[in-house]
Amino acid sequence: MIVFSGTGNQPLADKIAQYLGCQLGDIKIRRFLDGEIHVKIVDNIRGKDVFIVQSVCGRPNEMLMELLIMIDAARRGSAARITAVLPYYGYARQDRKDQPRVPITAKLVANLLVAAGADRVLTMDLHAQQIQGFFDIPVDHLHASPVLVNYLRELKLNKPLVVSPDTGGAKTAYAYSQLLGTGLAIVAKQRMGDAEVDAFSVVGNVEGCDVIMIDDMTTTCGTLCAAAKILKEHGAATIRAAVTHAPLTDKGMERLAASTDLTELVVTDTILLREDLLSTKLPVQIKVLSVANVFGEAIRRIHNDESISSLFNH
Repeated sequence: MIVFSGTGNQPLADKIAQYLGCQLGDIKIRRFLDGEIHVKIVDNIRGKDVFIVQSVCGRPNEMLMELLIMIDAARRGSAARITAVLPYYGYARQDRKDQPRVPITAKLVANLLVAAGADRVLTMDLHAQQIQGFFDIPVDHLHASPVLVNYLRELKLNKPLVVSPDTGGAKTAYAYSQLLGTGLAIVAKQRMGDAEVDAFSVVGNVEGCDVIMIDDMTTTCGTLCAAAKILKEHGAATIRAAVTHAPLTDKGMERLAASTDLTELVVTDTILLREDLLSTKLPVQIKVLSVANVFGEAIRRIHNDESISSLFNH
């Protein structure tokens, strides 16, 4: 087994390698002056079980192309098996044709990964479960819930209540409420545009509760901040959000800086958080939990042809 990392999330790849007790494979990635990407795998990988760690985020087009080129280099280097490890699967939100003449880009990305030479995909908390069906190769879909649930349990909240910030995430929020042994409430919202959300009603009683909003990702924080505002108006005592992926934009930073309703934002390191987010003093406390051990154990078990279903236990 040998693990390589792209430039999408090097710190997470380092932690995964540390968990596995190995060094990351030697790979050289550089840009030509015109922006083209060049990859050279230095280590001998003939007959090896190769894992390539790359989050498609930050500069998603570059990171995706970098991943495809690394996979192609590994295939041409005679690797026995190539597993694309995507802590964050970019373009996952474009998973259906909801308007005339629009692409299903999540499916296109799946086709590209297979065409490049990936034999297997390992990822976490896809935006939509059906994306697994876009592949004709095995997909191992991990969840951040064991890490998030353990942290939320340690908080020992006085009157916890799980809330879905929109109706689309109700199923996931219900699963978390079962794991945490709490009730469930839902915020119904109306999206006004790509970055504008108007939350307008709450289903359930949140008065006096320590609310935990559950979502798979947040980019502009529009949904979270709008939901937090209406939850506060309905009498919630404290409001925190637990999110797997946080590809935060400038707009998201502005909303967090202006928010007086959110107490804490809990995220994982599937995406490398912006340095200005970690260094800026915000009214919202940012807590980053690592999923490196989950990915490391999954990689070890895939290599040894063992079951990974026990990784879903809490």
